[in-house]
Amino acid sequence: MAQPETLAELLNGRRAAVDASLPAVGFAAGWLGFGQSIWAGAIAAVITAIGLSVWRLRKGDKPRAVLIGLFVVCVAALIALYTGNANDFFLLQLLSNGASVLAWVISIVIRWPLLGIVVGTVLGQRTRWRRDPVLLKAYSRGSWVWVAQYVIRVAVFLPLYQAGMTAALAGARVALSGPLVAACLAVSWWVIRRNLPADHPGLRHPVVDEPAPSDQKAAS
Repeated sequence: MAQPETLAELLNGRRAAVDASLPAVGFAAGWLGFGQSIWAGAIAAVITAIGLSVWRLRKGDKPRAVLIGLFVVCVAALIALYTGNANDFFLLQLLSNGASVLAWVISIVIRWPLLGIVVGTVLGQRTRWRRDPVLLKAYSRGSWVWVAQYVIRVAVFLPLYQAGMTAALAGARVALSGPLVAACLAVSWWVIRRNLPADHPGLRHPVVDEPAPSDQKAAS
């Protein structure tokens, strides 16, 4: 199997982890540094997100993806300001992880694993990967690793949120971004490779049975 790239390289896992962690660190730093002021935390988080966005744009990232990340941080800050509860800065993250568990499980059950959809989109394959039974099986099994990732986050975030532990939530956000994402990418990549035969050409080259020329003429 010829496959030089890893999932971390294809999906920019390190970048996503940094983008998810730093605004949360900024919020906690502002909140703690100014006498548990939600306004200070929100401003620090947004400024951090803006700084990241400018850096990403200069690095050549797609504006749409950058702006979505900035928008999510702004919404999280507004929720905390609206409710007056610092913990609610992390509410959006908690809800999105819970929704992700459901979405990934459903995608596996209906045989449209989200890992395949994401990687196929990155590689410009659309849904061609799904016509390769081996790749479909590998992506389905690899997707269960991602389900476990989101379950772990919910299991950690929910008790901390309910206990009102804002600083601990920020710490958990960091710990469950970089290290957990790296582990998820590595393990799901291992699962995929374990499920691809040695003679399979790899993720970039789905093995799809094309109709013979005679069959195509008969069909036309």
